[in-house]
Amino acid sequence: MASAASADTMTVGLVGPLSGGAAAWGSAMKAAIEFAAEDINAAGGLEVGGKTYTIDIAAYDSHYNPNDALTAVNRLVFEDEAAFIVGPLGSAPLAALVPTTTENKKITITAGFTPVAAAPEYPYSFRAVLPTEVYAKPQINWVVKSLGAEKIGSLFPNDETGQAMSNDISSAYEAAGADASAVEFYERGRVDFVPLLTRLLAQGIDTFELDGSPPQTAGLLVRQLRELGFEGNIVRTGGDATNDILAVAGPDASEGLYVHMEFDGGLDSVQDYQARYIEAYGGTMNAFSPLFYSNINMVFEAMKAAGTISDADAIVAEMAKISGYEGPAGEVSWIGEDFWGTKRQQFVPYAIGKVTGGKPEVVATCTVDACE
Repeated sequence: MASAASADTMTVGLVGPLSGGAAAWGSAMKAAIEFAAEDINAAGGLEVGGKTYTIDIAAYDSHYNPNDALTAVNRLVFEDEAAFIVGPLGSAPLAALVPTTTENKKITITAGFTPVAAAPEYPYSFRAVLPTEVYAKPQINWVVKSLGAEKIGSLFPNDETGQAMSNDISSAYEAAGADASAVEFYERGRVDFVPLLTRLLAQGIDTFELDGSPPQTAGLLVRQLRELGFEGNIVRTGGDATNDILAVAGPDASEGLYVHMEFDGGLDSVQDYQARYIEAYGGTMNAFSPLFYSNINMVFEAMKAAGTISDADAIVAEMAKISGYEGPAGEVSWIGEDFWGTKRQQFVPYAIGKVTGGKPEVVATCTVDACE
């Protein structure tokens, strides 16, 4: 394999949705790379194997589209010679590009929820955020038990990502004793969901599940559900989208919404990271950002331990040894052996929040086994 970039410069690649309904997630990933690069460069560079590297970034918009993601990865691998790649977001984009990154031994830090992300045959793929497969069962058990949810309605994107999440979510609700058969699928980019929601409401649902929809779309769903008169529970089982839902749906429609919280937002380290994010970019911070920041820095630490920026096998071996890494979202551990036979899934304790007065308040904290 070619060395990553020049003798004193290392390129880190990004492929993620930087526009469209999922842009909040892509922007969170991009900020994580920029902060990590800024920190290393300000400290004089990354010392690996007797050389000191300045970090450059090559970022491409995937538009949440598999073809665009694959085009971007080919550029990162063969033109930019990226040392590793942050992204993609989404199961379909990841499935499209992971054969290329595997063949060329490029480490990826992804948010694709497909089991492909942690499959043994793709040893260079790591995942920064918890997938539905991990958090669905404990969180949904809590929803069914604590909220009395019996008849669940849900909408998912009509692609591989949506199909995978629909299967995970529906299976978890059924296992918890609820009826999750009221399911509809939509094409990405759609903004009028009234006909689909009307069909779901006609089936007598008492709870609506938002998981699987990107942030801005989720906000539209909340607003249109309330406009249609739905007074039941609205639940977001995973994928941080709370700030965008509030912005799109408004505080009144969002009141009482139950949301997945990627970590304990009260940590001082999270508050410091969030303040830095807002100072740099304005607006609000998507919770994916500090998670990616941790994983990116873990790759840098593994490179230093391995003494190389180009031997992916040596870097992966050192990644596996990292334990108790303190990131802004809390202490990081690797999990996944019980799920996929590998340990390349980042884990920090997560929570369930209830939106009250325009912000989520923790109502349950969660492990891989239960939310209480």
